[in-house]
Amino acid sequence: MLEPYRKLFKVQGGWRFSFAAFILRLPISMLYLAIVLFVVAETDSYAIAGALSMAASAVLSVAAPLWSRAADQFGQRKILSITAPLHIFFMAAFVILLKNDAPTILWFTSALLFEAFVIGSGQMVRRRWLHAIKDNQPLTDTAYSFEAFVDEVMFTTGPVIATLIAVTFAPEYAIFAAMFLVATGALSFAAQRSSEPPPHPKEIGEDRSLLIRQPFIKALFIPLMFCGAFFTSAGLVIVAYSDYYGARESSGYLIAIWSFGSGVAALAMGSIKWRRSASRRFIESVVTLFLLTIPIYLAAILAPGNFLLMGAVLFINGLAVAPMLTSSLTAAERSVAESRKTEVLAWAISALNFGGALPPAITGYIIDNQGVSVAFAIPLICMALSALLILPYLKLWREKVREIPA
Repeated sequence: MLEPYRKLFKVQGGWRFSFAAFILRLPISMLYLAIVLFVVAETDSYAIAGALSMAASAVLSVAAPLWSRAADQFGQRKILSITAPLHIFFMAAFVILLKNDAPTILWFTSALLFEAFVIGSGQMVRRRWLHAIKDNQPLTDTAYSFEAFVDEVMFTTGPVIATLIAVTFAPEYAIFAAMFLVATGALSFAAQRSSEPPPHPKEIGEDRSLLIRQPFIKALFIPLMFCGAFFTSAGLVIVAYSDYYGARESSGYLIAIWSFGSGVAALAMGSIKWRRSASRRFIESVVTLFLLTIPIYLAAILAPGNFLLMGAVLFINGLAVAPMLTSSLTAAERSVAESRKTEVLAWAISALNFGGALPPAITGYIIDNQGVSVAFAIPLICMALSALLILPYLKLWREKVREIPA
């Protein structure tokens, strides 16, 4: 099982740029909670915090593919030298404006601006692996699985770090920590020039229209969007479930167990030499994730307050998360030319982010008015829609499913 990972980290510079990218994207998992804690501490309003997070996710979903498109065309280092300083500047402006009771429109604008300059580090590091590995598709699968595992580590540890800093010092200090990590990670990642993919300037007559216009990218984007909605709504109802049954602190453990299941699956997947196309694996994993969401709903309805059972079904559900994520990124990347790899990975990741912005208001309303057990239907509905929305593009998927891995 470990042999593919040994080969992966023999790739020149691999562990160095992967670690730098981990530092660079750790703030992504910290900022959502850090901003909510900070806004609530300053305004005493969850409604404002929720509206801000929803708007920020929408901005991020549009901006990240555009910066990734620019990174393909002009080079990662050049784009990082623009985005990282502006991201840090507007983050600092957001804190200063809110701390000094500036009009809401000003700090709201600064928050949206710093999201507009978020660095697409997840897609950039995967693009570097592609460049370093060349045409070794089995090793590419291992790299994607490893980065999926890193994502789970990031999303498990980031909120904990943000909470500890916010509680120990003050909520804004969690944002300052994120700024420091962005600066450190960006400098380290950009400094590794030998592993940077070469830029692909636009050639005369070349079609460089947005990839989201292509039918297969749409076919992938729409189901992924509802997977993103599933993740957000499930996270919200897990927190509400723990709070309702008097164990708010258990929400962190439940989410960690869920992430652990995905991390286990990610490491296992990286050791497999696949004989099925990434598109087939994506369809199978979406359907599997839907089916494994049913036990979560049943546990909430039939055994309310049973945290041991809820942890078990979340772990099992997590086993289907990494296969869905890695197969979606692989299917996306293998559908475009070398010059568009970073952009297409960004569209796949942005689909998750955009979908994640959709359900909080609906889920929160149902929790408040219908009860937390009923609200567990929202993640199930999201995954059902994700699976069903593959059907309108079935002809395209059939063509992709027949592709044989190299």
